Amino acid sequence: MHRLLVLSRHAPAYCRLIEEARLPELEIVSATDAAHAAQEGAGCDSVLGEPSLIAQVLPQLAALRWVQATWAGVEPLLAAGLRRDYVLTNARGVFGPLMSEYVFGYLLAHERLIFSRHASQLAGRWDRTPPGSLRGKRIGLLGVGSIGADLAHTAKCFHMRVHGYTRATEGCPDVDAWFHGDDLDAFARGLDYLVCVLPHTPATRGLVGERLLRALPQHAVFVNPGRGQVVDEEALADALQSGRLAGAVLDVFHEEPLPPYSVFWRLPNVLITGHTAALSFPEDIAPIYIDNYRRFRAGEELKYRVDFERGY
Repeated sequence: MHRLLVLSRHAPAYCRLIEEARLPELEIVSATDAAHAAQEGAGCDSVLGEPSLIAQVLPQLAALRWVQATWAGVEPLLAAGLRRDYVLTNARGVFGPLMSEYVFGYLLAHERLIFSRHASQLAGRWDRTPPGSLRGKRIGLLGVGSIGADLAHTAKCFHMRVHGYTRATEGCPDVDAWFHGDDLDAFARGLDYLVCVLPHTPATRGLVGERLLRALPQHAVFVNPGRGQVVDEEALADALQSGRLAGAVLDVFHEEPLPPYSVFWRLPNVLITGHTAALSFPEDIAPIYIDNYRRFRAGEELKYRVDFERGY
């Protein structure tokens, strides 16, 4: 018999979806906060939930063999000193469409002048400023995993040229030019849009810094729905304030919620969203656990296993 602890603010929805799958030899218990999870989790050999909550109760889960994160990013579970004697899997293959909606919603708003059009409407001003188009523009993707591949595919629907920057892989057919390692300057040269969907690892921390930002054209727009720690925020603020970068759409930051004293709140060429680009919906994530549970029970390799050293 296997025992699952569902530890999530959306625990009732996850429990309902998993129970509907009628998985054999599985007992389900749940909690919506870490305090109750420590009590409920005794004897549980698997956990489904939010990494920030799971990290708080790891020491109490003596029988734990597998954690299924409901997020793509698992940084809270990689903190120094936390145990790593279990299999960690994350959520993949479900966030790409949501990220595409977010990124291209703002790219289209920028090209089609949607915000300035609305300002003209409120002022009662007939605005005939010619809009731009995504057709023929260059988009650079920092990271071309499953999310980046979906963004690349969507970019092709708008007839854009796609640059991809990765550690080594070149598996996405929608990328026109690949860049790796020290090729940051060549990657950034000529981009109209730079989108960051890299995971936060020691190798990516601060990668979007002064060097990369200086290599971008002055008219470029930076979009970050990935991880705040990948960005040198001081260098980004300087580039935006000095006019070396046209604008930015920022969903994630080093400190969240973004503190009221942050300069980003006051920059007119910045749009801020509150880490909402691609949320984890139980209807999307539960099937990942259900599939992996069947593998877990059969002794098979689990999908989307995270390498603790690489961080993804």
